[in-house]
Amino acid sequence: MIIGLVTAVAASACYGTGSVLQAVGSRRSAREEAAKGATSSTTEHGGPSLSSTAKAAVTWEFILGTVLDLIGFGLGALAARLLPLFLSQTIISANLVITAVLSIKLLGIRLKQLEWASIAVLCSALVLLAVSAGPEGGHHTAMAFHWWLLIVTTVLLVGGSLLVRRMGANGAIVAGLLSGLGFGALGVGVRILNGIEPFALGELLSDPALYAVLVGGIGGMYIHTVALQIGSVNGATAALVVGETVLPGAVGVLWLGDSSKAGLGWLGVIGFLLAVVAAVGVAYFGQDTHGTPGEPAADEPELARK
Repeated sequence: MIIGLVTAVAASACYGTGSVLQAVGSRRSAREEAAKGATSSTTEHGGPSLSSTAKAAVTWEFILGTVLDLIGFGLGALAARLLPLFLSQTIISANLVITAVLSIKLLGIRLKQLEWASIAVLCSALVLLAVSAGPEGGHHTAMAFHWWLLIVTTVLLVGGSLLVRRMGANGAIVAGLLSGLGFGALGVGVRILNGIEPFALGELLSDPALYAVLVGGIGGMYIHTVALQIGSVNGATAALVVGETVLPGAVGVLWLGDSSKAGLGWLGVIGFLLAVVAAVGVAYFGQDTHGTPGEPAADEPELARK
């Protein structure tokens, strides 16, 4: 349990720092495109084009953020094997707190009192979850479940990507939610992977859950990049928190046998609901905290302008 908690917290720190660095890179890339008078940086619906997303992904800030995301992925995968999913995913989703604090320094964002209150509620909810969590459930499910995980994850991310691009500048929260669902599917997939204990390469490669992990991770990262280009970093990240927390938490309890300590189930339910409500609060109150990604705030620090 202790090792799982430590790895989940470390994964959260990596993800939170990575999100802000990726936002810095995305915003710098958008400003540079706007300064050049580029006409191919947005779609007809006002969303970022594939070329603008690709250019954002090669900035040094974005690359460093991606490296941190990959480290966070490894740590998060280990936490998903060691802890109940409702606990591991909620702790990892606390990267919202790190994102919010770092965005003050690196993006020049001023958080509202209601945002700070929502973050405080989220931290309190994590304490309740940690106190109430029991041992994790099983790692094995029917193969049909593995196939459904791959199919649903693919449909959500491919269809969602097309939807977000049609929504344009209004799609940041939807993009954040979809990327969260992708990362949530990743957590579920890691938990149920065959061929891990004991290790069997052939069994691992033939497991649809492995490809659900890849689709969820890569697709979630791509849609999250789009979300950072078109909206508030805190709002998009908060929506991501909801997606990556609710789905795996429910799956863990309903199908994998995750549970709370005897007599503390009510505390776990309260903690889980508070965490989701707090994340929604940050998303709602932070929608207009920062202006258009391509336009830096007046007090935006030098790092975000370069």
